Amino acid sequence: MGGPSAEREVSLSSGRECANALRVAGYEVIEIELGRERGPEIVARLRDAVPDVVFNALHGRWGEDGCVQGLLEWLGLPYTHSGVLASALAMDKTRSKDAFRAAGLPVLDSVIADADEVRRRHVLPPPYVVKPNDEGSSVGIYIVAEGANGPPALADTMPARVMVETYAPGRELTTAVMGGRALGVTEIITEGWYDYDAKYRAGGSRHVIPADIPDEITAACLDYAVRAHDALGCRGLSRTDFRWDDTRGLAGLYLLELNNQPGMTPTSLAPEQAAHAGIDFPALMRWMVEDALWH
Repeated sequence: MGGPSAEREVSLSSGRECANALRVAGYEVIEIELGRERGPEIVARLRDAVPDVVFNALHGRWGEDGCVQGLLEWLGLPYTHSGVLASALAMDKTRSKDAFRAAGLPVLDSVIADADEVRRRHVLPPPYVVKPNDEGSSVGIYIVAEGANGPPALADTMPARVMVETYAPGRELTTAVMGGRALGVTEIITEGWYDYDAKYRAGGSRHVIPADIPDEITAACLDYAVRAHDALGCRGLSRTDFRWDDTRGLAGLYLLELNNQPGMTPTSLAPEQAAHAGIDFPALMRWMVEDALWH
């Protein structure tokens, strides 16, 4: 847990929750908190721990983009969540969209552009969203409203190239997939939009499960989430996020992105859906460990 990405604090929270639940489930747990170290230091710490399985609670770049997965493959250590290729595809929003389109799933139009160009002019007609192509947890998101006078003043910390995506109005929906089974549909209700604070601050959002939506939309979310999971070659647990314009019916449902390593904090959505399906947190942890050993 931990690591050098922008999602370090989320990872530490996830890691603590997972470690506690794993102990409740009967496992001996060694917590390895990573800082800014790279390969040799991580290898040494893993070799000292001699784990039977690695529970990967890292988030963001290096932790869920295929990098640490490749390292664990070289070490011959079983690990939770998706493998190298699926992790790399899921973190790259553009390439994952390509895979979703090929699977016939509805995604929003987007382009990759230089951040400096995005600062100078509207790359797409407003409204649109600007985001890093390879980060999660709503880090570095800019929403440019319809009729905006000028382009967004992106922070200097934004990457050199960013994704600019057509803005989709509507409701926030999400579906977790556990071993090829969609667990349910949650609607996320916030005062503004579902930003970092709304995701991780207690009371920052309200989760309605099952979502109060038509059966047709529920069925579509369940179907699309499993197909997205399969399209990227994911295993273990994933979570797919949707935007639904309820004035347009099924035509207003869009797949935003798939998170191949969902958060495991007290306010996280995937554990909540598992609990609603009758799988408590320690049981979910046990299933993830056994799934890692099986693969």
